[in-house]
Amino acid sequence: MHYSQYGKGSKVLICFHGYGQTIENFHALEDVFREEYTIYSIDLFYHGKSFWHEREKPLTKEFWNGLMKKFLEEKNIGHFSLLGFSMGGKFVLATLESYHQQIERLILIAPDGIKTSFWYSLATYPGWMRKLFRRIIIKPGIYFTLVKYLGALKLMDKGVLRFANTQMITRRQRRRVYYSWIVFSDLKFDMDKIASILKINNIKLEMYLGEYDKVITQKNMKRLLDKLDDYQINILSSGHSSLIDAVAEYYKKLTIDS
Repeated sequence: MHYSQYGKGSKVLICFHGYGQTIENFHALEDVFREEYTIYSIDLFYHGKSFWHEREKPLTKEFWNGLMKKFLEEKNIGHFSLLGFSMGGKFVLATLESYHQQIERLILIAPDGIKTSFWYSLATYPGWMRKLFRRIIIKPGIYFTLVKYLGALKLMDKGVLRFANTQMITRRQRRRVYYSWIVFSDLKFDMDKIASILKINNIKLEMYLGEYDKVITQKNMKRLLDKLDDYQINILSSGHSSLIDAVAEYYKKLTIDS
């Protein structure tokens, strides 16, 4: 599990990036947090320099929490905060479930893991669909024909289709899509349990969503937010891919205004 460390603050912030990204994508937030936090930014498996050796064996919550336990002990980390963007939201929630007594603050930026999409479930659960997606790695024509018809029939938003297509251009990208779907398929969460954890441990939740984001929408967040009484949500003028930069600018403006 590869990570970078930066910042010089007395508090600790652990960051998990989104799909198709690496730890490099959090550089926009470095200047925002570096005085308050020591920041650990982690490459997720099949991204950056982290390596998953089990190929199609799903990453279990138990295995993940064992990795985090070792990481926290090696770095002598007691209390800490978590930040996750998009797919990184799943790793925030997985860490929250086991280490909630040590967590002070939760920053979720267009997080995955709160509502699982129909298309994700279709790709990861039925065995016959898994075989189809494996075949698509080598022969992507099936995929591009499918999305063409989905777009024509207006069964999927054009913005979502456009985002998906950018991740399927090369064989390496398609392999990353497939293995990320399969390996991370066990990271599923009960929102009643997550809400209860946040309330009982008085963990501050900040959520940032993009006004023009078609991948992770405000509607998708209702499964969690409707169960909470106290949280902060900010809708920024941004799409999905540019949301980290938008959040960085938001924090910078807060600092200037204060």
